[in-house]
Amino acid sequence: MADAYIVEAVRTAGGRRNGKLAAWHPADLAGEVLNALLTRSGVDPAAIEDVILGCVTQAGEQGFAFARNAVLASRLPESVPAVTIDRQCGSSQQAVQFAAQAVLSGTQDMVIAAGAESMTRVPMFTNVSLHQKAGLGGGPVSGRIAERYGVKEFSQFQGAEMIARKYGFDRDTLDRFALESHRRAAAATLNNAFQKEIVPVAVSTAEGTVNHVRDEGIRYDASLESIGSVKLLNEGGVISAANASQICDGASAALIVSERALKSHDLSPIARIHSFVVTAGDPVIMLEEPIRATQIALERAGLKIDDIDLYEVNEAFAPVPLAWLRALHADPAKLNVNGGAIALGHPLGASGTKLMATLVHALRSRGKRFGLQTMCEGGGIANVTIVEALGSD
Repeated sequence: MADAYIVEAVRTAGGRRNGKLAAWHPADLAGEVLNALLTRSGVDPAAIEDVILGCVTQAGEQGFAFARNAVLASRLPESVPAVTIDRQCGSSQQAVQFAAQAVLSGTQDMVIAAGAESMTRVPMFTNVSLHQKAGLGGGPVSGRIAERYGVKEFSQFQGAEMIARKYGFDRDTLDRFALESHRRAAAATLNNAFQKEIVPVAVSTAEGTVNHVRDEGIRYDASLESIGSVKLLNEGGVISAANASQICDGASAALIVSERALKSHDLSPIARIHSFVVTAGDPVIMLEEPIRATQIALERAGLKIDDIDLYEVNEAFAPVPLAWLRALHADPAKLNVNGGAIALGHPLGASGTKLMATLVHALRSRGKRFGLQTMCEGGGIANVTIVEALGSD
C-alpha cells in the first residue's frame, strides 16, 4: 500500500493584529515559508508538482489566485501550479489531506500543502462585509438555508456559547483553560520548543531590522484575574476574547511526498500520514463536529484514543477542546502540550499546517509515535489527521 510522508513542516511565528508581521504582504509571507521548505529539504524547486494553499478571507491582497501569487513570490519556478482552497479554519489541514490524496493515488510525488492569512491586512469577514456595504447582494445564508435551519446567519460565537451550555462549562472553567494555554506556550517558547518549526521573518522595528521568531500573542504574565477581567462577548454568556483564539497573521507549509520521491531525491521523512477524515454535521452549533470526526478517524485507523500520544485540537474557543476531551475521555496532559490558539493565535487558513508543524516536531522531540490533529470549521465541518512521527528532533 502506498504511503504519504512529511519531509518538512514549518511556520512563521504568529503576529498580533497590527503587530510585527503587519507590513508583510500575505503573498510574500506565504512565499517565505515556501522558500524555507525548499531550503530545509534541499529539494529541486522544479520537482514540486503542485502547491495547495489554504486561505479563508480570499479578498484584497489575498484574492485573485492567491496561491499562485505565493508561488510567484517564492523561489519556486513559474512552472509550478497552485490552487487556493477554503475549508474555513481547516483550510490548510485540508491542503495536507488533498496533498496526501494526490501522493497516495500515485498521480503526484511531491506536493506542498500550505496556508497563509494576514488578519491585519485582510480582516476577517471583509470578503462579505465590503460587498454588503457596497450594496452588492445579500449575505451568504440564502433564503432556503434560513428556512431550513431557522437562523439568519451561522455564528461561531453563538456556537461556542451553545457548546459551553451543553457541556456545563462556566466562565471560570474556560478562563482556567485559557490560562493553561498561555502557561504552556510561554514554557515552550522559553525552552525553545518551537525552534525547529519557526521560519525567521525579517521585520522593521525602532531598533532596526530583526528576525521575528517569537509568537507575539503569548502573555507571559497572564493570570486568572487578568483573563477574568475581559468583557464577555455576549451579556449572560461565558465567552470572552481572552478565552477565545487570538487574531493572528501567519503562514505555514508542509512538504508531502511519496516513497518514490523519498528514494529518488534522497529525502529523510519526519512523519508519515497514517490516516485522515473530513466530516460534517450541525452548522448551527457548528464547532462540535471534531468529536464525531475523531471517533470516525480512530475507528478507520484501527486505533483507540489511548494509542494517540499527543493531540492538537484547535483552540478556536475554549469550550471546543474541553468538550472534545470530555466526549473522547482523552488525557488533558496530551492536549496542546505547547499551548494553543488562545495563546499562540489562529491565523485562520494557515492554522492547519501550523498545527501540523507543531504536532510533528512535538512528537519527535518527545520520542513519541502517534499524533492526532483536529479542527472545528465554519458550517459544521471538521478535519482529523493522524500522523506517525519518524525519527527524533
